[in-house]
Amino acid sequence: HDPGPHHPESPARLKAVLAALAKPGFAKLARREAPKASLEQIALVHPGDFAERLLAVVPKQGHAAIDADTVLSPGSGEAALRAAGACIAAVDAVMKGEAQNAFCAVRPPGHHAEPRHAMGFCLFNNVAIAALHARRVHGIQRVAVIAFDVHHGNGTQAAFERDADFLYASTHQMPLYPGTGAPTERGVGNIVNVPLRPMSGSDEFRKAFTNVVLPALGAFQPELVIISAGFDAH
Repeated sequence: HDPGPHHPESPARLKAVLAALAKPGFAKLARREAPKASLEQIALVHPGDFAERLLAVVPKQGHAAIDADTVLSPGSGEAALRAAGACIAAVDAVMKGEAQNAFCAVRPPGHHAEPRHAMGFCLFNNVAIAALHARRVHGIQRVAVIAFDVHHGNGTQAAFERDADFLYASTHQMPLYPGTGAPTERGVGNIVNVPLRPMSGSDEFRKAFTNVVLPALGAFQPELVIISAGFDAH
């Protein structure tokens, strides 16, 4: 998945993560290749023929743009299926007791992808698909997605905002793209947005989690927690 030489969401992001994980301190990690998600699994969040239509515009060569920010290359379709598949496989491993936790090093990202609209570098909403997979396959009801990123995950919020058995809690900068994520956006009481001002640092971030996000998580009492981890604040 290579959107082009000047695109900020570049392959170098994943290479940096994998280089860090190659250091001796991580030598004992169990590593698994990400499987491809099925179209049925993608449809848990993205209904109808959304996935087929998106995969159909993946170019054979060069690039194809969905919008000004979201650009596809010949490998984008497989990468997107494996990104969602990695999150599904991670949920399976944790729910089956094979691991206490799992980290998915994936591209493209997913949190801007709404149920019927790919946008903001994102094709499929990886964490939302994984959360709904946990409900369908493993029989749990209450899943929390905790997000940190410079940008608000409008897609994940849109997927969950009418379902009280999902909690979505996010810290993000505001004002900023995509323009969502105000504290007044509460869904059915299950959405917790804690916007931070530009140039906020560790103190503000920790205060947001200590005073708002973690109490909401404790009150919700989830059976599974998924972290939607965005690193662009660095």
